[in-house]
Amino acid sequence: MITLLDGPLGTELDARGVSTNLPTWSAAAIDSAPDVISAIHRDYAMAGATVHTANTFRTKRRTAGDQWTRLARRAVQIARSAVPAAHRVAGSIAPLEDCYRPDLSPGAASRQEHRELAQLLADEGCDLLICETFPNVDEAIVAVEEAVATGTTTWMALTAGPTADLLTPAAMAEGARRAVDAGAEAVLVNCTPAVKTLRLVEAIANAATGAAIGAYANAGEVDDGIGWKSSSVPASEAYSKLAKQWVDAGATLIGGCCGTGPAHIARLRDVIAVD
Repeated sequence: MITLLDGPLGTELDARGVSTNLPTWSAAAIDSAPDVISAIHRDYAMAGATVHTANTFRTKRRTAGDQWTRLARRAVQIARSAVPAAHRVAGSIAPLEDCYRPDLSPGAASRQEHRELAQLLADEGCDLLICETFPNVDEAIVAVEEAVATGTTTWMALTAGPTADLLTPAAMAEGARRAVDAGAEAVLVNCTPAVKTLRLVEAIANAATGAAIGAYANAGEVDDGIGWKSSSVPASEAYSKLAKQWVDAGATLIGGCCGTGPAHIARLRDVIAVD
């Protein structure tokens, strides 16, 4: 059976008219539009998702400053209150710098900041921690180690970037092996164009780590016809056809990333057997 994850918050906030300017991006909405965040979480639950990622992608010290703890706690509370009690809430732990700039990663020097966010999210009662959208494997493993140290179920999701060239399939496979050795229970591909995700899922599957694998891709280029403010039937159908290929390759955790939305998750529910 397949576990259905939710879709993005950041691009969905933007689609609903909420400002997501840098540096805080989606985290600004925790204060400016908490009702919209709640509505997005509810919409994904209605669409069939049973794992919901709290809006903590940008709630870290170097991005949010002194407000980071308050924002992170509030993000988890918003998610928890918006979805059914039986659903799982995941705390998002993201790269400290740009998720498409692996060269900016502080590497091992990121440990303290990942540790403090992981511990806060665990203390707030997140059901799992997902170290996501990492283009730098070394930093991803540091984040995984700190998440695992909290005693909370930990997943890792790597990105190959907007043109799928930041990480090779071989690097993804090696990252998967290292993550499982560090204690991750699942390894996923995320925020990589949906049309370029299959070979990366296959690489993780071929790594034969024994962990669960999954994918939640972005909509890619506008011309791909998969998303970006489009909730049309053809867009969600195009995404679901690609997702079925990931399932055939062994993925059991499926959701959406930037440019997708509740309509995509609903279509996944309709065409893929889910828990």
